[in-house]
Amino acid sequence: MILDGAQLFVRYAYPPNSRGSCGPPDSDALLHYGQSGVTDQGLRELAKGFAGAWPYLELIAASTGIRDPLDYRVVEAYWVGNSLLDSVGITNIGNSMEDRFRARTGRQFPHLAEGVLAGGVPHHSFHVFEIYPWLGLLHDDRRHATALSVLDRCRIRWGEVLAITGDEAVVRSRPLVWDGTSLAVGESVVESAKYAVNGSGFVAGLAVGDAVSLHWDWVCDRLSPRQLERLKHFTARHLRIANSGVEHRGAAIALEH
Repeated sequence: MILDGAQLFVRYAYPPNSRGSCGPPDSDALLHYGQSGVTDQGLRELAKGFAGAWPYLELIAASTGIRDPLDYRVVEAYWVGNSLLDSVGITNIGNSMEDRFRARTGRQFPHLAEGVLAGGVPHHSFHVFEIYPWLGLLHDDRRHATALSVLDRCRIRWGEVLAITGDEAVVRSRPLVWDGTSLAVGESVVESAKYAVNGSGFVAGLAVGDAVSLHWDWVCDRLSPRQLERLKHFTARHLRIANSGVEHRGAAIALEH
């Protein structure tokens, strides 16, 4: 099966949607689309219901002359990363942030803009580390463990498949760590991640040794060496900004995923 952009979107959007943390309420429909490989207008409407991700897809597409926000290149740019991101331009990114967040964040809006000025681009890790509020909560002793877990699970991370058992894969991955000052990618750990429901999933022929992307507790896709490099690159870029590129770390207002 040749994967189109809408199907790629499903693979990354379903894990948080199944938890009820973003997107429209019908996660079963999203799962069915991913399992069947069918792309139609119904799937496109579901994708538009992701108030966090969809505006980034529109931004990337409009800024790079691509008509369809669900073009494969656009979807890949947002979730994994590719050369489109550095073609969007700081003015377009800034205007998008202004339209989306100025009215809701008020005096805190300049804190969000700092991430753009420091080199942030519309990759999912930008939203997690520069827009989402959890980074600012790492300094709260009562909530830093929860904040670290959410940041780690919410970002798109990478891993290597070690074994497959039923609907789950055993994966070696590198979680985020917090030393009280900086956020970083830590040493490897072994975790279990879902890749199917009742024997039917998104990635056909998943095998031991595959490099994969993960979102929350799901395997999203098999990564090529180039995709793996890009995902690591943009993750590192936005971690650097989060750690030292902005004065105010994390907004104090909860924004949609």
